Amino acid sequence: MLLFRALSALLSYPSWEVRQALPEIADIIRASSLLPSREQRGLLDLVGELGCGDLLAAEERYVDLFDRGRALSLHLFEHLHGDSRDRGEAMVDLKSIYEQAGFELSARELPDYLPVLLEYLSCRDLAEARAMLTDCAHILRTIGRSLIARKSGYAAVLQALLLIAGERPINAAKVPPVRERTEALDRDWAEEPAFAGAPMTAPSARTPGV
Repeated sequence: MLLFRALSALLSYPSWEVRQALPEIADIIRASSLLPSREQRGLLDLVGELGCGDLLAAEERYVDLFDRGRALSLHLFEHLHGDSRDRGEAMVDLKSIYEQAGFELSARELPDYLPVLLEYLSCRDLAEARAMLTDCAHILRTIGRSLIARKSGYAAVLQALLLIAGERPINAAKVPPVRERTEALDRDWAEEPAFAGAPMTAPSARTPGV
């Protein structure tokens, strides 16, 4: 489904190629029957944000947001296993699922990277996509809450994914804002995996290790 590919692009590093694709991404969002108008507006606001201003500044904001701590990591298994050996085994299993479906990863991408998972889901049917999103809904919710706490427009993508999975969206009014960025970073790096031992099962294509 094109919507998953569009959401994958929105969560990816904001390169020049992504910026060039933003008008098409906006059209896909507007045409989707899976998203209520409120979620569409949130995504379109993000599209507008990514299309404005200096590209280098957008790239720096992205790195500062997603690459500075575990709470906002887009690598799903990091929230479960940290850097343990279990994460590596889970990634091998997930990569095997991709390969069985004819989906070959590039050497630079890890299989548990959320934009990669969404790219895979764009090639599957909606039932399978919903099953896998439901499996990782607890992780999506954790990332979404962290984004809302930082008042980031990227939270709209996580809210959309939760809705597609059949989950309730996050109530932003109940998420306390992050008071100090440096304090939050220290806490993020000190955190244990958020869902150590939490189950994650899928009826049609189990996402291993989560």
